[in-house]
Amino acid sequence: MTLSRLKPAVPKCWLFAASGVMWSAVGLMMCLTGIGWLVPEGFVRGAGFELLGLLLAWLAVRRGFGGIARKNIRRLRRLPDRGCFFAFQAWKSYLLIMIMIALGIALRHSPVPPPFLAVVYTAVGGALFLASFHYYRHLVRLMRTLARRRAGRRPFS
Repeated sequence: MTLSRLKPAVPKCWLFAASGVMWSAVGLMMCLTGIGWLVPEGFVRGAGFELLGLLLAWLAVRRGFGGIARKNIRRLRRLPDRGCFFAFQAWKSYLLIMIMIALGIALRHSPVPPPFLAVVYTAVGGALFLASFHYYRHLVRLMRTLARRRAGRRPFS
């Protein structure tokens, strides 16, 4: 048995879907964690921190996360029609993910007050969530292209 038979190969569209779902899920989880930290602050004060986090999220998408998503989309487009499921992120990105998880754990155990952590979590989580739509947009384009190709192969009746 060769090792290639053990590789979980999937159609390329699944790689775009997996990236989008992963970025959305992690982003939402981080935003909800941030909101949870703001509940004890009361609505008015909590809303101020949340709005700051959302503003920073928008800036982070414009300045970084959107570019990372587009770069990953270009990488995925160059892959063959079927690829390893775990290729939805570049191998270097897995290292970055581990560093970000470790940083999140360190922040949660630091003396930084929860409202300020909420701003950071909302900013990063919101940026991940918003950038995930780059993957969905590309997935829709890919699915339309595949549908057009299939329609072109049908015999005329």
